[in-house]
Amino acid sequence: MQRANGQAAAEIASARAGPLSLPNLLTYARIAAVPFVAACLFGVTIFEAGLWLRWVALAIFILAALTDWLDGWAARAYGEQTALGRMLDPIADKLLVGACLLMLAADTTIRGWSLWAAFVILCREILVSGLREFLAELRVSVPVSRLAKYKTTLQLVAIGFLLAGPAGEEILPGTIRIGLTLLWTAAVLTLYTGFDYFRAGVKHLVDER
Repeated sequence: MQRANGQAAAEIASARAGPLSLPNLLTYARIAAVPFVAACLFGVTIFEAGLWLRWVALAIFILAALTDWLDGWAARAYGEQTALGRMLDPIADKLLVGACLLMLAADTTIRGWSLWAAFVILCREILVSGLREFLAELRVSVPVSRLAKYKTTLQLVAIGFLLAGPAGEEILPGTIRIGLTLLWTAAVLTLYTGFDYFRAGVKHLVDER
């Protein structure tokens, strides 16, 4: 009985949760952080505003990354899981990661062979987005694995080191090298975890034929 009452209360709270619910506001904040991080890196590269902007970019990125955990926690804790939130959450993640990787490649923090790691991560995100849309039409859900969560965490940590970049080198020599190593590790995990989505997509595509 208590479980039924709890489930009913969660369903009511979820139904009442609107566009301005706390989880959605946190997701909006993550999306809004993207141009600010990009602007900081742009200022360092184009206007030579100083390496201090690297630390500003890193601080904004860390706060944005924290909202990725907080919005999911808030949605579960307050029963405010909405269709809008489910749609925007992965979009916000991909915008944040994609923008950072592109800006870091533009200012040559990521360069040479390491560009392939960024390329793999970006391509996987595009592929998974397409497959999720296809599978959603078939009402097929592919749960996020624990390894995929580790991949995401590793990816964010790698980008954090790379955002610090030359500014971080002044405090911790090897900062960029650490970031690139983590980025390559995340790229390998990206390929492995992306295979689950690809396999599910191909299976249902063949079944449709």
